[in-house]
Amino acid sequence: MKKHYMIGVTTFACLLAAIAGVPPSLKGAGEESPVSKLLAEAKTQAYAISVDASQLESYTREPTLSWETHADEISLMKDDINRTAKTIEKLNASRSEAAPWQVAAIDRIIPFMQEIAGNTTSAIEYINKYQSRLTMKEYTDYLESNSDLSSNLAGLIAHYVDYGNAKNRYGNLKRTIELSAK
Repeated sequence: MKKHYMIGVTTFACLLAAIAGVPPSLKGAGEESPVSKLLAEAKTQAYAISVDASQLESYTREPTLSWETHADEISLMKDDINRTAKTIEKLNASRSEAAPWQVAAIDRIIPFMQEIAGNTTSAIEYINKYQSRLTMKEYTDYLESNSDLSSNLAGLIAHYVDYGNAKNRYGNLKRTIELSAK
């Protein structure tokens, strides 16, 4: 049986660039912007929050878990939220260097983070007051809401990061094709 191999457009363009040689003026053309790097960092951090929130939400189906187990997990989530908030602050501070699509990403991320932080604070306050009532609807609503919000936030940021990566690949391919046409 014969095996057929297909070379992708990106691979082909890279091979062409390697053969033709890339002029020094284009060597840094495909580098990631600082805002893109921050978005990629926020993507990883948002995923961590989503994992924490899903774990906490799963605790609502296990009434025998101690309040300490809840407190430990929510403490991890709080730390992840605080780390992400610092990244979002850096993103917000870099708005002037951001592309319009990056500004849109920042504007959409902030309300999610605010709501997740608010729910988490409320859940912590609830645990502090009602350690023996962690199956009550008020508490489980905070956890379910955070699970949904954090999953949506992680997906949102991932889509923006993917868009930025695709945009960079397109720009690199376009430059490569323009070079080979000269």
